[in-house]
Amino acid sequence: MNEWEWQLLEAKKPADDLRIADVEVRPGSRVKLHPRAGGDVMDIALAGKTAVIESIEQDYEGQFHLCVVVDDDPGRDIGLMRQPGHRFFFTPDEVEPLGDAATSRVGKRRILIAGIGNIFLGDDAFGVEVARRLSGRALPQNVRVTDFGIRGYDLAYALLDGYDTTILIDACPRGQPAGTLYVIEPELSDLGSSEERQSAVEAHSMNPLNVLRLASSMGGPLKRVLLVGCEPGTLGPEEGQMGLSEPVEAVIDEAVKLVEALVAKILNGDESNTKSVNDIQ
Repeated sequence: MNEWEWQLLEAKKPADDLRIADVEVRPGSRVKLHPRAGGDVMDIALAGKTAVIESIEQDYEGQFHLCVVVDDDPGRDIGLMRQPGHRFFFTPDEVEPLGDAATSRVGKRRILIAGIGNIFLGDDAFGVEVARRLSGRALPQNVRVTDFGIRGYDLAYALLDGYDTTILIDACPRGQPAGTLYVIEPELSDLGSSEERQSAVEAHSMNPLNVLRLASSMGGPLKRVLLVGCEPGTLGPEEGQMGLSEPVEAVIDEAVKLVEALVAKILNGDESNTKSVNDIQ
């Protein structure tokens, strides 16, 4: 597919779902690739691969095309940021829905789990450590875990990918005893003035609201965002202090279980038991 054709597809509004072989697929569904015979060398290389549907596009002739990201592509995260070269288009008759494609619409919700923080600032490494442990756990295919560290721009671009829920994990001082865990749901309809959004370009600070403001200023389709926070004991007087304090280290396993419980509740359609506050500063 040449660049002009790709731009035509990009201009169309993505579809929410599509039926293939009497199975409903949607973004997040997994498929097996069966390129039609006579294709190019890339079709040969991708034949038999499993992939995740990133979006369902419709061209100007009304034909549907599935944009997929291949499971074993080492650059798949780039594809998930809607970059060409790691996203491939197939017609519906070139893919085979896999078993989990037929699960309920609720179960197909796409979730991003983002660990954020600076490992050189003491307990600010809380989110990084929780994400590291979660990356080794068995999670559904439509749940992505990434350690973003202090890469605010990368996280902002990831938020543009249309996840149904994003779970941020971060140290967040709120005046509680060190090691206190809590869940915060910020109000996305109030991300500040245009001046505040402009200041969000300083996203390398990884202030959660700054990153949300940056994504919003870029036209991001922000849906639901949760923050799993931990009260730090120390953020380090200066760069160079590594290692979590004892109270925070003691709750890492509990935080992992808390995130897993939130994922289970979201996939089951239960969106209760979260606090809605606007004081993440």
